[in-house]
Amino acid sequence: MLRRNLLNRRALAAASGAAVATVGGGYYFLNSGPAYPDTTRETRRPPPPWLPPSREAMLNSLKTGGEEGEFDLLIVGGGATGAGVAVDAATRGLNVALVERDDFSSGTSSKSTKLVHGGVRYLQKAVMELDYEQYKLVTEALHERKIFLETAPYLSHMLPIMLPIYKYWQVPYYWVGCKMYDVLAGKENMESSYLMSKGKALETFPMLKSQGLVGALVYYDGQHNDSRMNTALIMTAVKHGATVANYVEVVELRKDEKGQLCGARVKDNLTGKEWDVKARGIVNATGPFSDTLLKLDNPSHTPIVQPSSGVHITLPNYYSPRTMGLLDPATSDGRVIFFLPWQGNTIAGTTDTPCEVTSEPRAQEEEIRWVLEEVRRYLSPDIKVRRGDVLSAWSGLRPLVRNPNAASTEGLVRNHMIHLSDSGLLTIAGGKWTTYREMAKQTVDEAVKAFGLEAKCRNACITERVRLVGSDGWSRNMFIGLIQRYGLETDVAKHLSENYGDRAWTVCSLAEPTGEPWPQHGKRLARQYPFIEAEVRYACRNEYAQTAVDVIARRTRLSFLNSQAALDALPRIIDIMTEELGWGYSRRKQEVKRATEFLNSMGIPPETPAPALIAHGLLERSENFVWSLGSMVFGGLGLSKGSSGVPMAYSRAQFGSGEVETLRKAFQSHAKSVTSPEGQTVERLRKEEVRELLKDQPGYENLSGKDLDYVFEEAGFSQRLDLDADEFLEVCAGLKEVTVAPASVLKSDRRTIPVEKSGGGV
Repeated sequence: MLRRNLLNRRALAAASGAAVATVGGGYYFLNSGPAYPDTTRETRRPPPPWLPPSREAMLNSLKTGGEEGEFDLLIVGGGATGAGVAVDAATRGLNVALVERDDFSSGTSSKSTKLVHGGVRYLQKAVMELDYEQYKLVTEALHERKIFLETAPYLSHMLPIMLPIYKYWQVPYYWVGCKMYDVLAGKENMESSYLMSKGKALETFPMLKSQGLVGALVYYDGQHNDSRMNTALIMTAVKHGATVANYVEVVELRKDEKGQLCGARVKDNLTGKEWDVKARGIVNATGPFSDTLLKLDNPSHTPIVQPSSGVHITLPNYYSPRTMGLLDPATSDGRVIFFLPWQGNTIAGTTDTPCEVTSEPRAQEEEIRWVLEEVRRYLSPDIKVRRGDVLSAWSGLRPLVRNPNAASTEGLVRNHMIHLSDSGLLTIAGGKWTTYREMAKQTVDEAVKAFGLEAKCRNACITERVRLVGSDGWSRNMFIGLIQRYGLETDVAKHLSENYGDRAWTVCSLAEPTGEPWPQHGKRLARQYPFIEAEVRYACRNEYAQTAVDVIARRTRLSFLNSQAALDALPRIIDIMTEELGWGYSRRKQEVKRATEFLNSMGIPPETPAPALIAHGLLERSENFVWSLGSMVFGGLGLSKGSSGVPMAYSRAQFGSGEVETLRKAFQSHAKSVTSPEGQTVERLRKEEVRELLKDQPGYENLSGKDLDYVFEEAGFSQRLDLDADEFLEVCAGLKEVTVAPASVLKSDRRTIPVEKSGGGV
């Protein structure tokens, strides 16, 4: 009977079905995740060289209307959205022009959180509030995330992100939420989320605070290099026939006798020349500045953009592991903060606060300190989170928008909005980096319909399959070929491969020999970072870099990784650009001044003087001599300086060269010999003498009694009467960390934008 029950048809069918399901599920699991292209023999060979048309050729095309005398679309704005629209329209066969008032990606698109994500918080709001719009936003972003990683594989990759768990009830809550995230991604999911024990979490993320830690949950999202991605989009549009020009501003919109837009008056901001551009349709893709163009179209326009500023800081790489990010879903004031490895350093952010629209928003000291406080809450107490460890700080504007067609009682648009004005100005605003391609597709679809361009399109949208410039000949192991052919250092070769794709071969061809046995090529711009001088030449010849800021901020990411290193490298960068672009002395001086002002917005103190140019002639050598003499005078006054002689407000090291010895000598000059309980003679300094002693030491002149009392208490010396030499040095180190940063801004009543509407970042 047992055999009959086990071997009947029903039991065998059930067993067969279970076996098939197990094998099928196993096959699906083993083949899930990102699809890496197979490496072939061809990928070992450099791709054919491609030199895009020069900027002068692009300006001439703008003046003539391209080959047809009139553009089908004139796109205003060269950020992620505008560049995406240009790629989509150009690949459909349309005659496209794109103009950008500043540089490509100079605004929000280069100051994002660097994530390619569906939005875990969006999903939480969708479930908790039964919000279908939030649900649609998540599913759309998850679909676009996969396409994003496939169209530019060298610029984007998947990144595991840890959610530390400090309460047991959060374990099932986070697990269910992340599993829903996986399920919504379906077959496009990267890797499955999973739980970590406390021990495994600390092994993976040793900087994490262990006290009260229950475990962690890890889920996967994507990460990318935003401004390099933006540049790749621009160059892809150019390769498909688009006319693009940076530093060209729309100053007036042209209308026909019917009041319909037929073109624009533009101005080259580098030369001041103006001319008209004819176009059948105009797309407003200016992000936070959308209202500016809308007012040109209609002076009575009611603003639709409510910008919020997101602040990020860059910390040294020892603040996080190289392969794991961290998300704090519930900060002290309810906002989300990401803590992510990026380009060899660690970035932390973002915060969302209403702000004014400015071309270069600055990170406020209050927000920087808030981010540091949140980081401190999650890291082990033996890690001292210092203001001096902030290598760079920046603020980006996120354009939250109101739909002008919606009732005034409706809230902000959470994803993006497309609006066609009565005169024919097509505006695309809002959204985020992850969904740029879908936003562009919808915009071009609307433009084709609104401007009657159906006959001009040779195909529908194909951007799901269009791989960006640099992708075709790239593989994950391409950097080995670069090392073998050019004799590069490994980190330099990996950097070039992961930021230029197969165009890295062209970059290396511009590299000059180092004159050393190894590396043979690849002179660095900054010793601690893998950026090389050849990248500056490539940016000028192949990527339309026109200013030093273009190079330090967007073609390379040096200013985002370390603003002081960018300042130190500035003279050499300007020297190379002078060779490439033929700058004169006055232009070089302007570039130094402009780049220094930009670095002020990236965390360099406003009083920092501009660095000296590399002298080319007698006049410049004389000026450099005077500058150096002034530096020597300042040095004699005891100001702390960086390697280039520039005063630094924040120091990563507690003491400068020789400072410890100077402080020890000062201690010995005031200390008294006393006998310890063990009978030994030791040198000790009374606490009340510390302040008077330090007032005579460089860098401690403005020491206050409150600062000293605070450091005594923090170091555990508040009840002590005297200090030995090592304790005295510990107090001095604490004073440098307390007094070196600017005075904290009094906390005001901030109107924060809810996280569910901001998504925790761009």
